[in-house]
Amino acid sequence: MALEITDESFEEVVLKSDKPVVVDFWAAWCGPCRMVGPIIEEVSAEYEGKAVVGKVDVDANQEFAAKYGVRNIPTVLVFKDGEIVNRQVGVSPKKVYTDAIDALL
Repeated sequence: MALEITDESFEEVVLKSDKPVVVDFWAAWCGPCRMVGPIIEEVSAEYEGKAVVGKVDVDANQEFAAKYGVRNIPTVLVFKDGEIVNRQVGVSPKKVYTDAIDALL
């Protein structure tokens, strides 16, 4: 299951990870986010132990959404060594996310 990432845990979970990290910025009221959610859960299960997959609720955690310029949701950011290496805005097929992780493994 995808990790719930908060402003408090973001630095430890995402920026200090030695694995690729996929972060889904979402909100409960967002229709497209509800479409991406199950895809992110599948990716999380498939890449368990190889990559970190998490979700940030932008209503409750705005610090890093603002820091990384997340203006539209869903936005999925992929991090490697604490740096953004991929940004996907809107709903995308699962392959887009898995390809982004595979490129870093």
